Amino acid sequence: MVKETEIKLRASRATLAALREHPLLKKRNKSGWQQSELFNQYFDTPERDLAQARVALRLRRDGEQYIQTLKSRGQSVAGLSERNEWDWHLDKNKLDLKKLTDECWPAELAELDKKTLKPIFTTNFVREKADIAWGRGKAKVVIEAALDLGKVVAGKQEEEICELELELREGDPAALLELAAELAATLALMPCDISKAERGYRLFNPASYSLTLPEPQLDAAMTLDDAFTALAWQLLGNSQRLAEQYRFNGHWKLLEQWLQQLIDLRALLGSLGQAAPRASSRELREALDALLEDWRPHVQAGQDDDSVRQATPEQFAEELSDPRWGLFSLQTSRWLLSRSWTEKRTERGARIGAAAIGRWLQRFLAEEAAALQLDRYQRQPEDLAEQLPRLERMLVWLRLARSVLEIPEADRLYGELNKLAELANRPLDEEALPARTEQALTVFMLKGWKALK
Repeated sequence: MVKETEIKLRASRATLAALREHPLLKKRNKSGWQQSELFNQYFDTPERDLAQARVALRLRRDGEQYIQTLKSRGQSVAGLSERNEWDWHLDKNKLDLKKLTDECWPAELAELDKKTLKPIFTTNFVREKADIAWGRGKAKVVIEAALDLGKVVAGKQEEEICELELELREGDPAALLELAAELAATLALMPCDISKAERGYRLFNPASYSLTLPEPQLDAAMTLDDAFTALAWQLLGNSQRLAEQYRFNGHWKLLEQWLQQLIDLRALLGSLGQAAPRASSRELREALDALLEDWRPHVQAGQDDDSVRQATPEQFAEELSDPRWGLFSLQTSRWLLSRSWTEKRTERGARIGAAAIGRWLQRFLAEEAAALQLDRYQRQPEDLAEQLPRLERMLVWLRLARSVLEIPEADRLYGELNKLAELANRPLDEEALPARTEQALTVFMLKGWKALK
């Protein structure tokens, strides 16, 4: 068994051509580009038992070689993935079921009759690969860069494969993100952790592609730095998966959810105060603000205008054809991986970052609640929109971390405060003003709200 650490980047055909001649890869290319044609047959039961166990079984023909491979889903965060992989070289183009022993076979499939495994889809593509190597400080980095062009075929359905795959052979995993970000500075490269196997299953059932990552497990004793890191990784990873699925099927709800991940990430960044000096997050905040400036009003317009929704998939494709989205995703991943916000903060900032999230969050929400001045907006509901950033800061923590709070009816507090934010985000009309007044009073009277004072 080997552990595979890689990052997949969706590209266009023009981008693949540009990568072959990219100065950075040319300078570090130690092997030259080597081309091969890979034919891959994936296997599963008619009930898709392997997919449910999050493993993939394939048989690959590479020239005259036959390779049987079993891969686990492993961990995948914001495009950077780690998977366990078992490879066996075979003499003929036929599965060897005897290789699938308890050492690699999932325990939950122990009772499965392996003879029920059948071919289900293929992924055939041309791969051009090269060994990219350089010195990173005192350490050496070796990365296999692969340019893959072909298609996934499942029955009568198919999808193009057009991607750059960077796999770590030697060195620090951070080097994968560094190289990817340097390439994405001028080329449209979209981090995309959907494997070729997942694409095949998605052709059978679009709902099989999980749109959100598992929620991180928080506890009240966890530090603010650790809680922020876990939540930010989740939001970034979710945004990438939602972008991929919206690109695939154009369902409007996915775009709304994608935008919400970005709003939440921006609110999370804005809540850290001295724990994350503004200079440390300036580039990240500016990139997020630019995305939100373009897409928030667009999504709001599309909520009541079908023509906007119909035109949006093409506009989103234009977004993905620009380097902006991919570069933002990769730079944010690097920022989180290196915890850049911790490097030049004051002693007070370091103490805040090391504070237990349970205590910090209670205090943070209390300060934000006091600054919100809800009693004022019961009298002046027309001004409530100016408090939307503060409402969003409170909501992101209540949405993702209210389990660590010791206040009554935390769920209800989140729900009612969310309704207030929705009203603050709506255009003013005759119905909006009395609705804002009434909802501000509802929140003001909640037990959870009073507990924050």
